[in-house]
Amino acid sequence: FRGCPSGRREWAPLPDATKANGSPARFGTFGGVFTPCTLTILGVIMFLRFGEVVGQAGIWSALAIVAISKVITTLTALSLSAIATNTRVKGGGAYFLISRSLGVEFGGAIGVVFFIAQAVSVAMYVIGFTEALLGTFPGVGLDMRTVGTLVNVAVFICVYIGAGWTIKVQYGILAVLGLALVSFGVGAAGAFSTETFTANLAADYGPKAGFFAMFALFFPAATGIMAGANMSGDLKDPGRAIPKGTLTSIAVTGVIYLAMAALLGGSAGRDALKTDNLVVKGVSWVPLFITLGVFAATLSSALGSMMGAPRILQALARDEVFNRLRPFALGSGRNQEPRRAVILTFGFAQAGILVGDLNTIAPVITMFFMITYGLLNLATFYESITRNPSYRPTFRWSHWSTELLGAAGCTAAMFLISPLWAVVSVAALGALHYYIRRREISVTWGDVKSGAAFERARKALLRLEEEKYHPKNWRPSVLALSGGAWTRNHLAIHGHWLTAGRGLLTLGQIIPGETEVHIRRRANQESVLRAFIREQQLKAFPAVLVAPSLELGIEALVQCSGVGALRPNVVLLGWSADVERAERFGALLRNVAELERSLVLLNYREYADDPWLVARGPVDVWWRGKANGNLMLLLAHLLVQNDTWRGRPLRLLRVIPNEAGKEEATQHLRELITEARIDAEPVVVVDGNPQEAIHRTSAGSAAVLLGFQPPVEGEEKTFQANMDSFMDSLGSVILVWSAGETALEA
Repeated sequence: FRGCPSGRREWAPLPDATKANGSPARFGTFGGVFTPCTLTILGVIMFLRFGEVVGQAGIWSALAIVAISKVITTLTALSLSAIATNTRVKGGGAYFLISRSLGVEFGGAIGVVFFIAQAVSVAMYVIGFTEALLGTFPGVGLDMRTVGTLVNVAVFICVYIGAGWTIKVQYGILAVLGLALVSFGVGAAGAFSTETFTANLAADYGPKAGFFAMFALFFPAATGIMAGANMSGDLKDPGRAIPKGTLTSIAVTGVIYLAMAALLGGSAGRDALKTDNLVVKGVSWVPLFITLGVFAATLSSALGSMMGAPRILQALARDEVFNRLRPFALGSGRNQEPRRAVILTFGFAQAGILVGDLNTIAPVITMFFMITYGLLNLATFYESITRNPSYRPTFRWSHWSTELLGAAGCTAAMFLISPLWAVVSVAALGALHYYIRRREISVTWGDVKSGAAFERARKALLRLEEEKYHPKNWRPSVLALSGGAWTRNHLAIHGHWLTAGRGLLTLGQIIPGETEVHIRRRANQESVLRAFIREQQLKAFPAVLVAPSLELGIEALVQCSGVGALRPNVVLLGWSADVERAERFGALLRNVAELERSLVLLNYREYADDPWLVARGPVDVWWRGKANGNLMLLLAHLLVQNDTWRGRPLRLLRVIPNEAGKEEATQHLRELITEARIDAEPVVVVDGNPQEAIHRTSAGSAAVLLGFQPPVEGEEKTFQANMDSFMDSLGSVILVWSAGETALEA
């Protein structure tokens, strides 16, 4: 790898297989996709377990099992083809495709699951080879685990040398497999009996057997469709080779399995089908070819899985999803062979061999493959429905309906096969997803999540635009003119408190001057504002505008900020005590009010160095009528919903001139509180001087909310002086003017 300024490792690219003369040589459709897919699909299950499937399930149900399996894998292959032709496919197969669509959380989780499935499937194929070997040569004198270990070591050595040599070996294996299939077809056709065929049509399940048990036993035979995709980093043209090679392989092997089910059902008795693992050999024309075919098929499948699993692990490690996997990112030699990952794959395979039971391993592999296929379908489905312009696959035969059907089919099959193992598998995937999400891994690629979020937001905005506004649905959408957030961070923080996680907050900054002069500064200030939002953990959006003056910039931002129903409805400003700016400030307040935006002016009294700390004491709302009072009480209620303010009592206060009206005024406040459904204490203060009453009553309050009216033209300085006098000796004061969109009874 090479050093990166970002701190992440930049690994040298994965070169592809190399010719003998040393020049790069990538594999084509036939050698890189069709051959490994076909050899993996026509593997151990076909020769050693398909007879049992036909014997237990009967011909009709066996055909149905093959058909269902092929439908699921075909739908998945369509999704695979679509997503593979939409992006430049690199190493990692299904992991690469899922992570680049559903994100690193799902991708990382499926990478681990799919690697384990591929690694353990090596054990399944090696066990199949061992069974065939010991059945052919019973006098070997070694037990199954010993022979399996020796075979596993041989497969490991072949793959450790390199993919180029292994692919060449598979051409010979494919030829042997073809001879075996011809031998079976000729022999089964010669032994075919109509009576036997009729007798084997219906199911005859033994103890602990059933349709879905047989489906679970057979389905791993269909999972070879990923063998080509796993070699994606070694293909000449993955976008062309993966669709063409995979779909052709599914079609060819589908015909072979359907024909084989019918021929087995017509050429072998029920007992032989159920009990004889080598029944295929018994009905063949040249039994030796079947023996060679079993050896070839199982070895080729083991080689394919042993090649694919390490490449998944290497891609996962190179993305640095799991720190402990980093050593497996290193490639060896010119071709960057994942030899360290090959060693780990060997270890997993050896563990499976020590279990030693093909029927136990197969259902576990089925679950992991089902999850992988389901998520691949889901990834393509999300890519389709989000209608992201970047999703432009050249493969046109995949539709969101087929992708959703493929995902649903995989999920249904999992729970029908084994509800317990399905739950365990999903729980394991969920745990891995949660672990990766908690780590908050930063990645350099995009995924479908942002596209899906955009599409949901787009539809929601259009729906909101069509809805008639009602005060019941009012939410605070605050535009806080915080300026350079680091110098007036209290405005940003109060904006955060006033939305209380129920509305939107936009932090606005105006840069006075000409746009062409300050265009770079604007971009820099927006970056600074974003950094402030991240550091302070605010749920907010930055908005920086260059304008000829501060006032003109604020007015422009108020008019243009937001979209549709999500435009700001509350403008939060800091109180200005500057006499020189009184006229401009008053004009600004009038203009914002004319634009029908509510105004909140904050006269902040610093309580501590940390603006997140607030003074002790109650939150006071001084009631002077519903014009501003509705919004004042709602904002106070939202304020005390924050953790910082929680526990501080909310008081609704009113000043009256004489004692005679106290009981009536108190009852009125109680009715307002009941109507608003807000927890508050009604307080009536009797005093002929409202200003003195407010100073005396709220002197120790954490926040005081007062209503105000924007000044008329020519009275800006008087307005400023009066409000300064009113707020004198109080703590933080929040002045509120309402545009009239709220109602307490809503």
